[in-house]
Amino acid sequence: MSSASAPTGSTRRIAAFVGKVLAFYGIWYVLYDLWLLPDGTVDRWLSLNVAWMSGGLLELFGVNAIVDGRGIVLPGVRGVRIANGCNGLSTLGLFVGFVLAYPGSPWRRLWFIPTGVLAVYATNVGRVVVMLLAQKYWPAAFEPLHGFGLTTIFYVVVFGLWVAWANYGDTPAAASEDADPPAADVDPAPAVSSS
Repeated sequence: MSSASAPTGSTRRIAAFVGKVLAFYGIWYVLYDLWLLPDGTVDRWLSLNVAWMSGGLLELFGVNAIVDGRGIVLPGVRGVRIANGCNGLSTLGLFVGFVLAYPGSPWRRLWFIPTGVLAVYATNVGRVVVMLLAQKYWPAAFEPLHGFGLTTIFYVVVFGLWVAWANYGDTPAAASEDADPPAADVDPAPAVSSS
């Protein structure tokens, strides 16, 4: 076999990463879609919590919000209800899977995963607040924001966190372990003789 067709260290790392991502996605699919979502306990808790935090944030800024279970209502508008698919749980699983699949220090994972979970959670609370304010003060923007605009922000935040992890999570020792060996100089500089 020629050395040109042999997989390089970076090719092996990419293949390992993709394999891990697919494995984590499969595990998350089984865990979430086939068990957590039908059971509803974790989704319900998260939805209630996001509603409560969103209402509290609105109240903190002087906006009268009424939280009733998963629903939040502002005076004069119908409000929003945080359904299972809109509470951020599936996005949290996506984020954790990316961090676990990408190489990195276990000690850095111990703080990075909870920090990222809080960032995704805060993004969802902010999303709910923006939707409620849009519903009250700019009703025409509510549907576009709900349908595409504010949902996309989740994926932007997860991508940003993953980029941060890719740049920070890997220790220098681990990065140099798997690196391809440096290429040998083909044309070394000629020696200079002093005669």
